[in-house]
Amino acid sequence: MVANRTRQFAMYGGSLLLASLFQAGCSRAPAIDILGSFFPGWLVCLVPALALTAFTQLLLSRRGIKLYLPTLVYPSLAAFYTFALWLIFFH
Repeated sequence: MVANRTRQFAMYGGSLLLASLFQAGCSRAPAIDILGSFFPGWLVCLVPALALTAFTQLLLSRRGIKLYLPTLVYPSLAAFYTFALWLIFFH
């Protein structure tokens, strides 16, 4: 009987925690006004991130470093740079 109540309390507490985490994402999204249109902040950070990815590729090729899976590494690097810049500038 006590184990059943403990389980019910844990399920209630877990669902309450999950609901509060979902509500935390309902805040205003960071948007930038560019020529009258609002763009998400991460989309604006994508342009310098692509430039940083190209620069990283240039540095790696000049040093003679070969990547085994460049089709996986470069998009991941672009995403990393995009979200890192978003965190730096908009968070």
